[in-house]
Amino acid sequence: MSLDESLFRAVNGFAGQSAWLDGLALSFSNSSLLWVPGILLTGYWLWWSWREALLAAPVLAASIGLLDFVGARIKDLVARPRPCMALPDIHQIEACGKTFGFPSNHAINSATAAAFLHVLYPRSGWVSWPLVGLIGLSRVYIGAHYVTDVLGGWVIGGLFGAGVAWLLLRYSRVRSYAGC
Repeated sequence: MSLDESLFRAVNGFAGQSAWLDGLALSFSNSSLLWVPGILLTGYWLWWSWREALLAAPVLAASIGLLDFVGARIKDLVARPRPCMALPDIHQIEACGKTFGFPSNHAINSATAAAFLHVLYPRSGWVSWPLVGLIGLSRVYIGAHYVTDVLGGWVIGGLFGAGVAWLLLRYSRVRSYAGC
């Protein structure tokens, strides 16, 4: 058994043991869970610094959209089966995804947003990075991804999100507010 499979089984082995934990993992895996906080954050951002929000929010949205597309293309190139397709004896909490597993697009998208916001607002990391971790862990817990699928998504999304935010700070009128 590979290290990746062992790590997967260690996390996924908790699935099905507690309805409360299963429900929590499904909530963190649900992409629509982030719409409400995203809308509230955008509203606050517009109130706090509308000029900054009008420039940075569309850049962030475009970055997430682009990387979601790129993640799907990488999945097709790597063609790594999801654990719910490759391992018959796992705890599968929801239907298995219809495409391959590497990288996790949930991990890519959440890490893109967290890294982008962290570069613009360094103090935002205490909220965004734990959320990224919970989303990634939930994907392994429910049987949709191996740990390396999630780690790969975090690296891709984190580097891209941080890079785009850095470029935005360097070549636009957006200012970093270290006290935020």
